[in-house]
Amino acid sequence: MITGTGVSGGIGIGRIRIVKEQKIVYERRRIRDTEKEIQRLRSAVGSFVKVTEELAEKLESEAGQKEAEIIRGHILIMKDPVLTDEIEKLIKGGECAESAVEQICNMFISVFSAREDELTKQRASDLEDLKIRMIKHLIGLDETVLSSLPPDTIICAKELTPSMTAGMDKKNVVGFITEKGGETSHCAIIARALEIPAVLGANGIMQLAKNGQTAVLDGISGKIVLSPDGDTLFEYEEKKKRFDEKAELLKNYRGKPTEDSDGRQYSILCNVGNSQDVDKVISGDGEGIGLFRTEFMFMDRKAPPSEEEQFEVYRAAALKMQGRPVVIRTLDIGGDKDVPYLEIKEEDNPFLGVRAVRYCMKHPEILKEQLRAILRASAYGDVKILVPMIADLSELMFVKKMTAEAEKELEAEGIDFCRNIDIGVMIETPSACVIADLLARESDFFSIGTNDLIQYTMAADRGNSDVSYLYSVFKPSVLRSVMHIIRAAKRAGIPVEMCGEAAANRLMTPLLLSFGLDKFSVSPSSVLSIRKEISSYTKDQADKIREAVMEMTASEEIITYLKSELDKYADD
Repeated sequence: MITGTGVSGGIGIGRIRIVKEQKIVYERRRIRDTEKEIQRLRSAVGSFVKVTEELAEKLESEAGQKEAEIIRGHILIMKDPVLTDEIEKLIKGGECAESAVEQICNMFISVFSAREDELTKQRASDLEDLKIRMIKHLIGLDETVLSSLPPDTIICAKELTPSMTAGMDKKNVVGFITEKGGETSHCAIIARALEIPAVLGANGIMQLAKNGQTAVLDGISGKIVLSPDGDTLFEYEEKKKRFDEKAELLKNYRGKPTEDSDGRQYSILCNVGNSQDVDKVISGDGEGIGLFRTEFMFMDRKAPPSEEEQFEVYRAAALKMQGRPVVIRTLDIGGDKDVPYLEIKEEDNPFLGVRAVRYCMKHPEILKEQLRAILRASAYGDVKILVPMIADLSELMFVKKMTAEAEKELEAEGIDFCRNIDIGVMIETPSACVIADLLARESDFFSIGTNDLIQYTMAADRGNSDVSYLYSVFKPSVLRSVMHIIRAAKRAGIPVEMCGEAAANRLMTPLLLSFGLDKFSVSPSSVLSIRKEISSYTKDQADKIREAVMEMTASEEIITYLKSELDKYADD
């Protein structure tokens, strides 16, 4: 048995398909007609962009906007003048296009790989994928395609790049196994979105596995069995059957109210990135939109979307929700979201730099235009404004001031809007947690962003495997922070939701119920499972679990205890 990191739940039973990158061989030659060679490069870039956009559109239809932007990021990199200018300089010096692409990409890969933060290391991985793909376009070699796979295929690779996963035949894939990667890698994000069981970080799997070999994998425990015997195969087939039966039973919760065993009411909202995702909220039985990520509207383009363009998108979401809440987050760029035309300067630590509301305060014209669009859309539904990355009360007051100015402008122009629009704060920094009582006085609601709250509270890069032992919502300091935030909101009489990944973690459900969370904002695919989980507990049961957990000192102890309680109450 081999063990890796289970990053996408479910049981995969099938036959191994080893995926190895083709060896790329080209003739490194000196070029005399450099203009012709530059045109050959640009033609290859055009082909690369076309194929990449097709892959992104396929992934967007199968998974979502957030996942598609991973592959669209390759287009942004390839169009970046910093990269293309350096490549063309080498060509003008006599290098062939293939050699120029390889040398410049390798230079940036070396620089990025040497950095400590995982965001920059991920860019190095993206550049490696991009480099290989570009050279293939230049020499006329087909990209590694997984579009023609036999049924019940388990893909096994050293690393699955975004371009590989975007182009694969989803219906015939029952699992992913890789040697590299972890819970926050691109492969993990895509696997979860596609609901394909996955185990990453399985050291040595490429030496042990063989093409066509029968294998089973558990995407929760991270266990892999190659060539299982009859008893083991039967055991996993039974596990898969139970998993699939439970998934089928979840359909019974469609259209049901979200309430605990005492009949207390809650809401399950959804996180979205575009209009296609809004349709998934409806099909997934979500009760509204708890987080509309507007940054995706600003990506993969050369200029910001106009007020009118933003308004049409927000209005469409409000109309589709038919009176259900639509929480629109103001522009959240910086950190791991780079938008070249916005000219965000390179920083040593972008996660602690000019991102989200900090950027908007430096560029109030962009914020004002977005606020006007949101306000205009508020005339068509229950639209709310959410401000991310708040660390100081002055930042919230700045956004409220800008909102008031936008309201005056629209009123003077005779444009209809909601005059009492709710403005909420995304609590995701330790500072916001500490002053939650002060923020609650000026906020209409809180939204807890656990992904960054964990990272900042534990001072641990969420993508860095070397400190992954610290990145857990079950760390006592993180749980106490969440409880403190919710209680501050309750004392102020304002509702509080959670939009981070912890909201969809079934182990967290009883704790969140006991803490007093009002709304869970999750991916559309998680709505029914969390609704079922909420229905499994009375308030007393949840309180007893919370009391026990808050006396524990280690996340491992907490997780073990919560798993035993999950078995007891959820019959799982």
